[in-house]
Amino acid sequence: MMPVKKYKPVTPGTRGMTGYTLEEITKTKPERSLLVDMRKRGGRNAQGRVTVRHRGGGHRRYIRLVDFKRDKHHIPARVAAIEYDPNRTARLALLHYADGEKRYILAPLDIKVGDTVISGADVEIRSGNALPISNIPVGTMIHNIEIKEGRGGQMVRSAGGSAQLLAKEGDFAQIRMPSGEVRLIRQTCYATIGQIGNLDHGNVKLGKAGRKRHLGIRPTVRGSAMTPRDHPHGGGEGRQPIGLPGPKSPWGKPTLGYKTRRNKKTDQYIVRRRSKKNR
Repeated sequence: MMPVKKYKPVTPGTRGMTGYTLEEITKTKPERSLLVDMRKRGGRNAQGRVTVRHRGGGHRRYIRLVDFKRDKHHIPARVAAIEYDPNRTARLALLHYADGEKRYILAPLDIKVGDTVISGADVEIRSGNALPISNIPVGTMIHNIEIKEGRGGQMVRSAGGSAQLLAKEGDFAQIRMPSGEVRLIRQTCYATIGQIGNLDHGNVKLGKAGRKRHLGIRPTVRGSAMTPRDHPHGGGEGRQPIGLPGPKSPWGKPTLGYKTRRNKKTDQYIVRRRSKKNR
């Protein structure tokens, strides 16, 4: 587990600011063959309209090509390095396969340089190995879980994330997500054993607005600080309540607790919703 470092309060911005010690990083420059240029759009669509607010600017980045599919079966790979990725909260592990190919995967919590990982239907149950859910024992902690067979892992991919395999029945397995939701996933889908590293990500305090801008996140302005033409919460002399039965978005839609789930087709795969979790 990586500790968090504190900065000396030489300025108001550094008072209380924390950051990564990056102790686990063993290679500072990424693998050139696995880099792609990132084209920034500032939250704008093809027509130039802002469709995602509070995006823009930020430090220049390159996209690391991460292997979420783990489809190089039964070929062992040695962990050559643990690297930083500016595009995600997790760390990356650079794999050197026995046939010479190099790939990035999400770095599990207890993986180290020199370890060997492998994927396949009948591989060992060990952190970093990928195999079908049907071959994973009940109770195992997993991450990088496929929703559809062969599409690649789409769930549980952020720092410190892990899901638990609860039960198997028929073609499906019950998996408890980090949110507490229990969901059915086909047993033919692949998942990776273990928990994702960088557990202390949630303990890092940015400390100043500029650090948020470096991440490409622009300021968020309260609706009550706007004018009535800009936001339903705006207007009034001095500080006022919103004057509505409930909060609304800038476009007049109910928000903060309003149900927005529209894909009813996948309701059949949800055994227990995250809102019903027991804590």
